[in-house]
Amino acid sequence: MALLQVALDFSRIDETLRVAEATQDYVEIIEAGTPLIKSVGIRVVETLKKNFQIKQIFADLKIMDAGALEAKMAFEAGADMISVCVQASVETIAGAIEETRKRNKKVVIDLIGSRDWLSSSKETRHLSPDFFCIHTGLDEQMRGKKPFGVLDGFVKEINFPYCIAGGITPGDIPFIMPFNPSIIIVGGYITKAERPGEAAKTIREVMGSWRHV
Repeated sequence: MALLQVALDFSRIDETLRVAEATQDYVEIIEAGTPLIKSVGIRVVETLKKNFQIKQIFADLKIMDAGALEAKMAFEAGADMISVCVQASVETIAGAIEETRKRNKKVVIDLIGSRDWLSSSKETRHLSPDFFCIHTGLDEQMRGKKPFGVLDGFVKEINFPYCIAGGITPGDIPFIMPFNPSIIIVGGYITKAERPGEAAKTIREVMGSWRHV
């Protein structure tokens, strides 16, 4: 069964903690989003881990350089998972992964911004991340793009554990689940909802009921 991750792309810690508190019963992973880390600093990861100790905390650093150093900073702040961009140098990706292995944590190679997700995955698979992330960025979402079109090819050609992110709503879940994702990442549908907890519950229920359809 896929895990559910809530992406907290806020700029303030109070909003972050409010939504994390409201959604914690329905998610396995709480993400400190890139805008949040840039606004508040890496110590927001420490705050999330302190407040939600039984949850996995994902630091969405999208590392592009200083792979080992930035990974170390996140892990020392309490992160369980980090992300490194597929378009970073091989040396940077390898450095982030090496640091991750030293600490028995997890690392995601984020495919955001790649013009060819399949080629990028093939080129970096030998570095042995824990997951790839098939990720349609916010700016792309605003132009109507979704991350689903590549799933069939990814599963057939790459056959590797993956996360999926990019404007996901309950109506998208039936298109995703047949391709056996490891982690479904949901941001705006939950964080922009009047009742974030109810929104997270809805996603969880759709994920849980899919196999019975």
